[in-house]
Amino acid sequence: MEIKNPLAKSIVWIILLIWGVAVLYPLLWTLLDALKNNEQFFLNAPWALPKYPLLWSNFSYVWSKYNFSTYFLNSIIVTAGSTLLGMILAAMTAYILARYDFKGNKIIFTIYISSMMIPFALALIPLFFLLNDLQLINTWLGLILVYAALNLPFGIFLLVGFYKSLPKEIEEAAIIDGTSHYGTFFRVMLPLSQPGLITVMITNMLNNWNEYFLGVVLTNEPTKYTLPIGLAVMQAEMQYRVEWGPLFAGLLITTLPTLIVYIIFQRQIASGITAGAVK
Repeated sequence: MEIKNPLAKSIVWIILLIWGVAVLYPLLWTLLDALKNNEQFFLNAPWALPKYPLLWSNFSYVWSKYNFSTYFLNSIIVTAGSTLLGMILAAMTAYILARYDFKGNKIIFTIYISSMMIPFALALIPLFFLLNDLQLINTWLGLILVYAALNLPFGIFLLVGFYKSLPKEIEEAAIIDGTSHYGTFFRVMLPLSQPGLITVMITNMLNNWNEYFLGVVLTNEPTKYTLPIGLAVMQAEMQYRVEWGPLFAGLLITTLPTLIVYIIFQRQIASGITAGAVK
C-alpha cells in the first residue's frame, strides 16, 4: 500500500526512524562498551564513548581465555545439524499432510499443532531420563535431536499452508511424465517451497542458536557448552570482579551471527510467512 499524502509519508518515516534508532542503539552501545576497560566503566558514565586506544583485544581475550572458540564451534554444529534435520522432517511431513488424503490426516496435523501449546518444562524430566538411557547426554547428537523435535510443529504448521497454496497440476504433470512420488517431492515440490523452507530454516536457526535452558540441562561438560551457556559460565567465573569490557565482547560474539543471518534473509522470511498464510 503506497502512501501518497506527503504529511502522512513524513510521519511514517519519522516513526520508522525512531524505531530504527531504538533497535540499533542497544547494539551500538554493546559494541562501544566492549571496547572499554573497567576503569572507564567506573570513572565515566556507562554510556560514554570509549577512550583511545580502543580495546579490540577484549574480543581475542574472551575468545581464548573463556573458551569462546569451543563454544562457538559447538553452537555451529548443533545449530546447523538441528536446523537441517528439522527443516527436512518438517518439509516431508507437511507435504504428506497437505497433498495426500488419508484417514487420520487431520488428527495427526492437530496433534502436531497442539504440541506447540504444551509447556516444555512438563516433559523435561522424562526427556532427560530418555536421553540418559540412550547415552545422549553431553553429546551434540542429543541436542540436535531435541532441538529438531521442538521446532518440528512450527515448521509443519507453516509449510502445510504453503504446500496447499501450490497448484495440484504441477505434481500431476510430474507423475504423468513418469516421476515417482519421491521424485515429485524432491525434484519438483521441494524447490518450489524454497520461500517457506528459508523461513523455517531461519526461524529454527535463531531459536537453536539462542537456546539456553535445554543446553544447561542436557550438557554438564564444558567442552560441549554452546555460546549462551558459555556466556553465563563466563559471568559466573568472574565472580566478584566483573570484567565488563570482555563481558560485552562475549555478548556481541553471541549475538552477531544471528543478526547477520537475519539481515541477509529478512525478505525471504517475510515472503515465506506471507506465502504460507495463503491457501
